[in-house]
Amino acid sequence: MTTRREILGSVPAAGAALAVSGRFLLDGDAARAESTAPPPAGHFHPKGKAPSKFTLDALRQARATLPFADTRDFDEQKRGLIAPMTELQIRADAGHVAWDMQRFQFLDQQEEFDSIHPSLHRIARLNNNYGLYEVVPGIYQVRGFDLAQTTFVRGKTGWIVFDTLVSAEPMRAAWKLLQQHVGAGLPVTAVIYSHSHADHWGGVRGIVDEADVRSGKVAIIAPRAFLEFVVSENVFAGNAMNRRLFYQYGILLPVNPYGFVSQGLGQGVSSGATGLIAPTRIIERDIEEFEVDGVRMVFQNTPGTEAPSEMNTYLPDLKALWMAENVSATLHNIYTLRGTQIRDPLRWSKYISQALYLYGQEAEVLFAAHHWPRWGNARVQDILRAQRDLYAHMNNQVLHLANQGVTINQVHNVYELPKSLQARWDCRGYHGSPEHNARGVVQRYLGFWDCNPATLIPLSPSESAPLFVEMMGGAERIMTKGRALHDAGQYKLAQEILNKLVHAEPGNQAAKDLLADVWEQIGYQQENPGLRNSFLAGAYELRTGIPGGAAPNSSNPDVIQAMTTELFLDFLGIRMDARKADGLRFTINLVTPDNGEKFIVELENATLTNLAGFQSKTPDLTLTINRADLVQTMMGVKTLEAQIADGTAKVQGDASILGKLAGLMVEFDPRFEVLPGTRFRPEQIAASEPFQAVPTKSIPE
Repeated sequence: MTTRREILGSVPAAGAALAVSGRFLLDGDAARAESTAPPPAGHFHPKGKAPSKFTLDALRQARATLPFADTRDFDEQKRGLIAPMTELQIRADAGHVAWDMQRFQFLDQQEEFDSIHPSLHRIARLNNNYGLYEVVPGIYQVRGFDLAQTTFVRGKTGWIVFDTLVSAEPMRAAWKLLQQHVGAGLPVTAVIYSHSHADHWGGVRGIVDEADVRSGKVAIIAPRAFLEFVVSENVFAGNAMNRRLFYQYGILLPVNPYGFVSQGLGQGVSSGATGLIAPTRIIERDIEEFEVDGVRMVFQNTPGTEAPSEMNTYLPDLKALWMAENVSATLHNIYTLRGTQIRDPLRWSKYISQALYLYGQEAEVLFAAHHWPRWGNARVQDILRAQRDLYAHMNNQVLHLANQGVTINQVHNVYELPKSLQARWDCRGYHGSPEHNARGVVQRYLGFWDCNPATLIPLSPSESAPLFVEMMGGAERIMTKGRALHDAGQYKLAQEILNKLVHAEPGNQAAKDLLADVWEQIGYQQENPGLRNSFLAGAYELRTGIPGGAAPNSSNPDVIQAMTTELFLDFLGIRMDARKADGLRFTINLVTPDNGEKFIVELENATLTNLAGFQSKTPDLTLTINRADLVQTMMGVKTLEAQIADGTAKVQGDASILGKLAGLMVEFDPRFEVLPGTRFRPEQIAASEPFQAVPTKSIPE
């Protein structure tokens, strides 16, 4: 790494730019405590702080009112088991544990826990399925090896693979299990990426050699705009998403009844090697039908649903309907806690309805990228209709409330799903929740403002909180009232005043500890994993600060190569610190001869812009470099300075501009402070269990 960063000239420059939707993926041996191991000092009590009687009452009420007599999911989850996976840990090629199901065995050892919502415990137990299953003759799934699952369809000459998990090592283990029991030595002939989230393509190199793709032996099929959204969906706010993932995914929580329990869609995310092989065929039309290795398939593009690039697939000769991630055993996210563009629930419901009437009238099995299949046409139609109505109701009735004056800051306390959908397990909020999704619908249509002028240009919490604390009589009175509210089970009221105190007095550890106690109880009461994880993660950081450790390094060459030159230039504009650019002005012509691209890159008004297909007549600098060589610089393999020195890149004009531009770039660090006074404190990490970062990869959903 050079001391004066050359533009695009190091791994962090490209890696941070390609943090895309990355996260800390921590070593399973070090980052998450085993269910039997003591949690880090200063984090949880050895058994977690005890659930209060109010939390116990809330969980008892849930047990009494939810439809636990309906056990069809458990029957369907077990159906078709061919062979369980006997190895509970899958090692990464780098030596760490890429996947660890041992951590989740505690879930099956008790019927109930006093610190886990019974519905969350239920889905966590269902996600403990771990092995090879037959869906119907000719279709097999390996489940429980990652957040998602992989599906194998028997073709004429080999295997067609639907989705390839997050990383190569679990995918390789899944392939090995199939070969041991069903595979008969047949090769992979095609891979189908259902959508652009990384848990559905990241493990492709575990089963496919890119040379076979290039030679035509293996086809890779994906929905339209797949590569665009693989790279772009989370690039521009990628570092902020990295940070928010600490909360939604409970990155730092130990796996035990008082910490991380399940991610809802699956038990968690693997941490092996990720890669990407570009598709060889894109499904461009809304509906396309053709044979894949002798198997007739009908592809239904569903853009803007669970992912911006996604497709369902119907196998008419097998009467099998693959619903990608558009229909799974849960209410999915309209708004994701890590942050993405708000999804369109009305469009989502219409695509489900279209699938119902195009294929669901005859399909005998519905299977998907998460959870277990459902068999029989009546069951298929029942699931499709309920999921259709789930998203349509949320869209329509949230807007119904908004049109009567209910605001984004109220709707989560007003909107309710109809009782008929609340009573269905497949509509429970294991990934999305009614609360945060309802707010997402309002945000999609009306934005963040609640139409109260007092909230239009509000003070930052650190500025407003001292006034609140003063007017409430100071810290001591707030602490006294906060403890009383905590002891009375009024946790949401307690957080209102304690949060003000923590923002007003970041060094007040007693206040932070009390707010942590409050958030812990709220977390225990949550059915939704993302909500539970977020409250418990907030409690963790209030008590211990932000742990140290290596920052994410998502320098995945496959993803970087997939990034368009325009996206890369766009992200440079985001990375640039405009405060340092006042008074600077220059124009660069960028030319990449091998692919015929040309760009104008301009710095003016402290803003970096680019325009594809144009060149300035009077540039300050012209940079000519083949796209293939630019990728080397983007990946940090070779600096731009070195490429200029050896003649690989050519410059005309003022070459010092590149150094000036490089000096404006900022390296984003995902350990920025979210809660006041929680910056990493070295004396605390010494008292905590160590954790180790491994290379990051895109996080889905």
